[in-house]
Amino acid sequence: MDFSRETNSTSTVMSTESKTESIFPEKLEKLQLSIPSRNSVGIPAILSTIGHVSKYMTWRNGIKLSLAINQKKGFDCPGCAWPDPDDDRSKLGEYCENGMKAIAEEASKKIIGHEFFAKNSIDKLKQLTDFELGKLGRLAEPLILKSGDSNYQPISWDHAFDLIGDALNTLDTPDEALFYTSGRTSNEAAYLYQLFVRAFGTNNLPDCSNMCHESSGVALSETLGIGKGSVTLEDIHQSDLIIVMGQNPGTNHPRMLTALEKCKENGGKIITVNPLKEPGLIKYTNPQSIKKVLTGGIDLTDLYLQIRLNGDVAFLKALMIELLEHEEKAPGSIFDKEFINDHTLGFDSLIPDLKNTNLQTCLEDCGLPLQQIKCAADLVSGTSKIIVCWAMGLTQHENGVDNIKEIVNLLLLKGAIGKPGAGTCPVRGHSNVQGDRTMGIWEAPPKAFLDSLDGHHKIKSPRKHGLAVVPAIHAMHKEKAKVFIAMGGNFLAASPDTSYTAEALTKCKLTVHVSTKLNRSHLIHGETALILPCLGRTDIDIQDSGEQFVSCENSMGVVQASKGILPPPSKHLKSEIAIVSELAKATLKDSKIKWSSFTKDYDQIRDAIEEVIPGFNNYNQRIRIDGGFYLPNGVKERNFNTASGKAHFTVNPIPKNQKSDDEFFMMTIRSHDQFNTTIYGMNDRYRGIKNERRVVFMNPKDIEKIGLKSQSKVNLINNCDGKHREVNNFIVVPYEIPEGNIATYFPETNPLVPITSFAKGSLTPASKMVKVRIENSLI
Repeated sequence: MDFSRETNSTSTVMSTESKTESIFPEKLEKLQLSIPSRNSVGIPAILSTIGHVSKYMTWRNGIKLSLAINQKKGFDCPGCAWPDPDDDRSKLGEYCENGMKAIAEEASKKIIGHEFFAKNSIDKLKQLTDFELGKLGRLAEPLILKSGDSNYQPISWDHAFDLIGDALNTLDTPDEALFYTSGRTSNEAAYLYQLFVRAFGTNNLPDCSNMCHESSGVALSETLGIGKGSVTLEDIHQSDLIIVMGQNPGTNHPRMLTALEKCKENGGKIITVNPLKEPGLIKYTNPQSIKKVLTGGIDLTDLYLQIRLNGDVAFLKALMIELLEHEEKAPGSIFDKEFINDHTLGFDSLIPDLKNTNLQTCLEDCGLPLQQIKCAADLVSGTSKIIVCWAMGLTQHENGVDNIKEIVNLLLLKGAIGKPGAGTCPVRGHSNVQGDRTMGIWEAPPKAFLDSLDGHHKIKSPRKHGLAVVPAIHAMHKEKAKVFIAMGGNFLAASPDTSYTAEALTKCKLTVHVSTKLNRSHLIHGETALILPCLGRTDIDIQDSGEQFVSCENSMGVVQASKGILPPPSKHLKSEIAIVSELAKATLKDSKIKWSSFTKDYDQIRDAIEEVIPGFNNYNQRIRIDGGFYLPNGVKERNFNTASGKAHFTVNPIPKNQKSDDEFFMMTIRSHDQFNTTIYGMNDRYRGIKNERRVVFMNPKDIEKIGLKSQSKVNLINNCDGKHREVNNFIVVPYEIPEGNIATYFPETNPLVPITSFAKGSLTPASKMVKVRIENSLI
């Protein structure tokens, strides 16, 4: 894979500004603080779920959906990509609190159409918070914002498609268009979307993977030969040791807690490596067990390592140095030499690197005492059934790829790859983000995929790699990209350097968003803007041949069907597949591809996928089997699809995390009341936050050191690469976090993430490591 494509960012010098223009409303609510929880889920999660269902949905729909979500013959949760059990699934509910919040958001009992937009101008809508925008209701009809107008107006579907087709066909080159994809898009819609884009003539397919697990995909592909994880849900249950790094499953993947609980009940141990003490990794109360609710749940983490931000390589090196010392005292007792000799390359380079690395430097950089490293080494030494799970806390750093490669080093030393209860587990975010990549949503597609696509559909795909998110933003800013089309998502809020991204979007001739709900990306627009309302995951999808279903791929490579069960909230909605097909027909006038047939019967899309993408043989037959099917994954059988046919050890430097005395390293995080950029509520129950999001979690010693106190109002400032970035009116909250580190919620602090700071090799924005200064607010 070639990730050396142009970024235009390392040499970009931003002009100095006095203040960053505010994209998000800076109003404060009345913050209420309480003691952070030390237990997760349980009765409070049940009450929260009931509250969201009763407030935002009808009870009839709430009950109906709760019985079908993540069930065989049901629909796939539009939230996270955590897998469902292969065997029997809970009849009480195969979902979590945040999954039901996602359903309440999508199946809202409110709808908004032309009457709403006639009364509410763009400027008026900009004053609403992201929470308020999301709760307005489902979009009811296609809308257009014409150049110079202040309000969206209704537009017919035919007119909208003709307008987009004309805009695309008048570009000087197809590379002047960008086609973004959210991880919610189904396999069928994603396949059709990339087919249209490549038939049009570009590989400009930036997607949400670029902003989250791209670092994982790059690292795993280079070391193990596949950019996906290698474990199943059953492996989690059977593992002797699970190491959770840079991840907060209690909020981001709550159903993972049940899997960790089963591991513990089977005698497994858990090490947590995370800067914040997260309740979901301390204790878990399974709400489906009365006994567990009454007894207070189960302790999860056996060893909690509160690491400094981006101290992961230093920690892993320190751990491997300790393991090497044990191995040298008793050769063959710690490292799996047979596996190393038979299946790996690079061991002879790794060991000298470990011997030449100063242990004390590692300890200082990761912020952990030697005794904790020794405790971790004792747990790792005793077994090879080890799984490492991780998420954005590792990938969103400038050295994000190296972080993942160092995890692979540890697992290879132990032979903890390709065996039951062991392996790699990157925990994906959005429900089908992994499936979208499998379907070809990728700006840097392999030649074999393009050759297969061309052979089946009789087209000529471009071979030049396209633009990922960061270079796509630069292209819009320089007016090299003039049309931006988004299949779902909230691109502006999710992207780094929000003001710079906003400026880029406003330079486009046309911006188009396929969406179910209104979000901030619809309010920062090109010269002309379109909103195309689509069916949601919960909606019944009826086409000419009858009722349809789609499919998704979860974090562990299982592809299963998803079928909506509620009548659509408006008769003017189209499925994503229908939208792509109509867009293709309006743009590609001479296309020989039978786009209408794909819309009529989704089986025909799956037939095409079967012919083009390996692993989908008998797709239409196997997708109708309850529970779906696993895609092939050679790493599970210790078959490594690298040039050498073996897994690769790598040597990765410890990053130099340097800042001045008046600076802090900031990480962006989610609250418990949000999923990605979707804000479900204004509370963060586990961290003791109520009724506010503009908060800064700080170590009490740091608060005292700079002359602040609890609930002081502050501004946060970043001056990277000569540009002044500032967000205002935040409230200081004392919290258990390493000194010199702070945490804030995104998207409110995404304006501080420099567009020039991204992971080497993957271009993932470094949202977990931003240098900021803190100043008293004048407001």
